[in-house]
Amino acid sequence: MGTAMDMDGDVEERRVQVRFITKLKPPFKVPNTSIAIPANLTRLGLSTIVNSLLKAADDEWESQPFDFLIDGELVRLPLEQFLLAKGISAEKVLEIEYTRAVVLKKEDEPSLHDDWVSAVDGSCPRFILTGCYDNLGRVWKAAGECTHILEGHGGAITSVSVVNSEGTDSVTVATASKDETLRLWKFDTEEHLDQPSKIRAFKILRGHNASVQSVAAEASGSMICSGSWDCTINLWRTNKSDTEGDLVSIKKRKVKNKAEESQLEGEALSTLVGHTQCVSSVYWPERNTIYSASWDHSVRRWDVEMGKDLSNIFCGKALHCLHVGGEGSALIAAGGSDPILRVWDPRKPGTSAPIYQFSSHNSWISACKWHSESLFHLLSASYDGKLMLWDLRTVWPLAIIDSHEDKVLCADWWKGDSVISGGVDSKLRISSGVSVL
Repeated sequence: MGTAMDMDGDVEERRVQVRFITKLKPPFKVPNTSIAIPANLTRLGLSTIVNSLLKAADDEWESQPFDFLIDGELVRLPLEQFLLAKGISAEKVLEIEYTRAVVLKKEDEPSLHDDWVSAVDGSCPRFILTGCYDNLGRVWKAAGECTHILEGHGGAITSVSVVNSEGTDSVTVATASKDETLRLWKFDTEEHLDQPSKIRAFKILRGHNASVQSVAAEASGSMICSGSWDCTINLWRTNKSDTEGDLVSIKKRKVKNKAEESQLEGEALSTLVGHTQCVSSVYWPERNTIYSASWDHSVRRWDVEMGKDLSNIFCGKALHCLHVGGEGSALIAAGGSDPILRVWDPRKPGTSAPIYQFSSHNSWISACKWHSESLFHLLSASYDGKLMLWDLRTVWPLAIIDSHEDKVLCADWWKGDSVISGGVDSKLRISSGVSVL
C-alpha cells in the first residue's frame, strides 16, 4: 500500500492496487487491468467502482449491488481491515472477485391459515404444500391462491413432503401428524377451480405409537420414511396397489347413507431403531441412505438395507431439523435447542466437530435447508421470528428476512429464487427474487 504526500504535507488516503475478476458472463465483465483504489473502501464502495467501470463500457448499464471475495471469502469489513485480519499482503496486485449480491426483491402478500403453519414443501415449482395446526394440509398455486385442502387428520400436521411430481399433472404428497399417522394424497395440479377442492387421503399409514414429527420421500417416490416421538423411523411404500402385502384393510364409511370411496391402510415395511429420544427430522437423499436428527443430540446416517446406523454425530443439543447438501451433496446442516446452525462434513476425520457454526439467530433453530443448485447457500429459520440466508464463505448472514410476527416454524426454497416460510403468526410467506446463482 502506498501513501502520498500532498502539497500541505498531509497524508492522503492509502491506496491499494486491485484487479476485479468475475465468473459472471458479459455484460458483467470489467476490463482485466489493475487499478488503484482507496484501501478503506467497504463493499458498498467496491460496488460503486465496479458499477462505474461497467457503465463506462455501456451507457445503458443500470447499477446493481455486488458482493466481493478475496481468497474465496466474502469481504464483510473495510478492505484494509479485511486484509489485516487475513494476513494478506497489499503490496502486490490484489485479485478481488465480484458476484451479484443477494437481495430480496419482493415480499408477496401473506397466505393466511386458521392456525400455526408448521410445515412447508417447495420442491415442486408448480405449487407450495403447507401443513397446519388446524389438522389440514393446503396446496397453494401462488400467494393467496389455495387450490386444494387435504382433510382427514385428527391432529396437527407436523411435516409435509412432495413424494412424486415428475412429468405429469398428478402429484402424490405425504403428511405426518400428531395423530400418530401419515397420509398419502393424490391431486391434479392443473385443475382450474373457483374454490379450493377438498380431498381425502388414498392411504393411511399406521404404525407409530406417538406423534409423527417428520416425513421424507425417497428420490424415486416409491417409498417414504418417518420420524416419531416414539424414537423410531418407519419405512413405508407409497403405491396404491396391495401387491406388496402391506394392505391391512379397506374401509368404507357411510356418510349420509352413501358409501364414500375406500381408503387403504398401510403398515410399515421396516423400522429403524437406535435413537433414544424423539426423532425430529428425517431426510432420504439416496436409495440406501437415510439421515435423521433427534432430541437425543445425535445426527445419524442409516444404511436402509442393513437397517442400522453406520455413523452418528453428537452435538450436545436437542436437534429439531437437518438437511444434507452443499459441496458433494455431503455437508450436514442441523439446528435445534440453541441459536447456532451447525454444519458438518462427514468425509473429514474427527467428524464430531462442525466445520461451520453460524450464530446470528438469538433463539432456537426450527428449520434449515440447502439451496439445491448452490454449493454455498443455506437457509435457516428460528423461533426469533427471522429467516437467515447464509453463504459458507462468510460468517455473517447474507440476508435476513424479518417479515413474520412470531416464531418461524418451517422454511424452504421454491423455484430456486424464492424463500417460503410458515409460523406461529398463521401465515405462509413468500419472498421472491432471491437470486443466489
